Amino acid sequence: MTPHPADQFCRRTRRELLWEAGAGFGALGLTGLFAHDPAFAAAPEAPKGATTFVNPMAPKKPMFPAKAKAVIFLFMYGGPSQVDTFDEKPELARLDGKTIPVKTFGRGGHKNQGRVVGPKFAFKNYGQCGKRVSDLFPHVGGCVDDIAFLHGMYAESPIHGSGLLMMNSGRLLSGSPCLGSWVTYGLGSENENLPGFVVMLDNSGGPINGPKNWSSGYMPAAYQGVQVRADKTPIHDLALPPGTTREQQRDLLDRLREKNQEHLAARADNSELVARIASYELAFKMQQHAPEAVDFSKEADETKALYGIGDAKTDDFGRKCLLARRLVERGVRFIQVYSGGNHNDHNWDAHGDLVKNHTLHAGATDKPIAGLLQDLKRLGLLDSTVVIWSGEFGRQPTAEYAQGTGRDHNAYGFTSWMAGGGVKGGVSVGKTDELGNNAVEGRFHVKNLHATVLHQMGLDPNRLTYFYGGLDQKLVGVEGADPIKEII
Repeated sequence: MTPHPADQFCRRTRRELLWEAGAGFGALGLTGLFAHDPAFAAAPEAPKGATTFVNPMAPKKPMFPAKAKAVIFLFMYGGPSQVDTFDEKPELARLDGKTIPVKTFGRGGHKNQGRVVGPKFAFKNYGQCGKRVSDLFPHVGGCVDDIAFLHGMYAESPIHGSGLLMMNSGRLLSGSPCLGSWVTYGLGSENENLPGFVVMLDNSGGPINGPKNWSSGYMPAAYQGVQVRADKTPIHDLALPPGTTREQQRDLLDRLREKNQEHLAARADNSELVARIASYELAFKMQQHAPEAVDFSKEADETKALYGIGDAKTDDFGRKCLLARRLVERGVRFIQVYSGGNHNDHNWDAHGDLVKNHTLHAGATDKPIAGLLQDLKRLGLLDSTVVIWSGEFGRQPTAEYAQGTGRDHNAYGFTSWMAGGGVKGGVSVGKTDELGNNAVEGRFHVKNLHATVLHQMGLDPNRLTYFYGGLDQKLVGVEGADPIKEII
């Protein structure tokens, strides 16, 4: 809180006045109350000789029995078209090429009419549930009995930057912790040798906003995502410097830790310093354990083929999906994998040629995603792992330009799906209108998706809070949000 000049005393807010007039003594009483609140789990004991240091990523108990222990978020950056993937709309075929009255809001602003672009891919039934899926995702189609489709999703912004922030953090502006940060803040990590929150980017680059999408915001830096690559060098600058042994580095870190803790003793509220101490220790451990995590040499050829590894089209995303499974096995709490990066057709942003764009990106991800679901299920990990598939929004039923098949952004109604971690399979919840333009039934905001993830992880989305800016902040906003009960 920024100090006020003395002559500004009467201009303070009531919250500031109550806090400062009590000299913070109220907080001492709250500490005792919080000690019995599952939302504020007791901190683990500090290492011997380090009375002021607490590992912020130490495992914490959930608020109630959890269905899931880990999350894999498959992020289709750019906005895949719901009507060309999982939300079939026969009416579009009948109106193909016709200009009709329809209200849309995208990159091009508000419009009251548009030229309909009919579906460019055939749909057919899959699974015992009979879910209709387009030809873009035949392999995922084979997994529909394990998937819950959310067809009534909506958000506020049809712009990539704010849309990405909304899907990741529940906010349109940067500066707030993302979903992965909230999960690791609430539960910590079960592996002290690897990051608790891992991010893997597309080989073409990262999404717009960059690290803001996996930022810990106003939380300690220890909860932010760590970029990892699915190759022999998982993290840059991880190897020991030439001529340095692990014993020498251990001695150096011990001395550095000793000095840092002396500095921290007088600055116990410096979360950045706590995170820095923890990061040094984690980096040292990762030098030994991270290369093993990305070593696929012991994986069976059959498993690699399941993910499409070895096929030029699917190899890159397949490796990321296989690494996601291996990280789950090793106790990593939250893994986010991006499909698409950079700009234009390097991601799912199909403004020009939708067929070319979606064929490219679905072709690169369909088999690896299905392989991930099948492999998790085969190993008994799907029951304890929430898998999310979503973009930051969907696309419109009409063309953006006078010519071509490209669609503009659409945040009014789009499709996300979830699987595993206690989520019902073979169900579809929510509905868009006959054109797939607006969510009209079972409308669920992005915050409801976040609330569902936290709930499955044993965290109450309306009680998991972090005090900042004079408020008990929540991922789902101070107003709160409920999980999607229809899929639990």
